Amino acid sequence: MESNQVLTFLMNEDVFIPMLMAGVGVIAIVFGTLTGMVKAVARERTRREIAAYIAEGSLSPEQGEKLMKAGRDKA
Repeated sequence: MESNQVLTFLMNEDVFIPMLMAGVGVIAIVFGTLTGMVKAVARERTRREIAAYIAEGSLSPEQGEKLMKAGRDKA
């Protein structure tokens, strides 16, 4: 197929609309996955920082436990 034929085929609404919907779906899945990864990394970093404060004696273990439980959903 020539490039003009390919472009004409892709711009046909029977092909373009489903491809556009699939593209939006893939982008949504990728961004959702990246958001989850960023949240997990931030949560782990916070847990490590709290553990370091407990280890150096700036926080008591009870205070650290309260901090770690503070952000959890009540569901």
